[in-house]
Amino acid sequence: MTALTAANQLTLLRMLLIPAFLILMLYGHLGWALTVFVTAGVTDGLDGLIARRSGQKTQLGAWLDPMADKLLLVTTFIVLTLPGLELSNRLPVWLTVLIITRDIGIVLTVTIVNLAIGPRTFRPTIFGKAATATYIVTAIAAMLFNYLRWHSLIVDVLVYASLGITLVSGLHYTWHAARIIDEARAGV
Repeated sequence: MTALTAANQLTLLRMLLIPAFLILMLYGHLGWALTVFVTAGVTDGLDGLIARRSGQKTQLGAWLDPMADKLLLVTTFIVLTLPGLELSNRLPVWLTVLIITRDIGIVLTVTIVNLAIGPRTFRPTIFGKAATATYIVTAIAAMLFNYLRWHSLIVDVLVYASLGITLVSGLHYTWHAARIIDEARAGV
């Protein structure tokens, strides 16, 4: 099976949409930026559906898909934090820093555990999936209300929901990694 399946091509398309999204945001084309973000989200759903239904799951896809998701979300949160843009709903710097720090912490933890005790699988958890979903809803709400040029309490609530799920999922990943290390020490 070729690694460049239809599902992987959609994932690559999502990655290629990131610079377009960024440019549109920076030049103030907020409606088009929102459209590109939603289109990228649709490719995310489609690539997974195609991979499962057609048996096109590949090792490349297993790496590319979460990488594309993280790149899109990190780019989105960074650009929605930038002070130079005329946004009605700017995300706080502390939230963007916290989310990026959580993601870096997860990657470093997985790397350290794999190097220290051997290959281990860290499957997505319900808290990790909830965090991703919350970030997506927060980003879409912020972009939508920025496009409408209306400050929304909904975005403010979602900022704190993102804070809460970031802390919970970060602590859960830490607990999970500690459990894996303890099991390895005990020889389980």
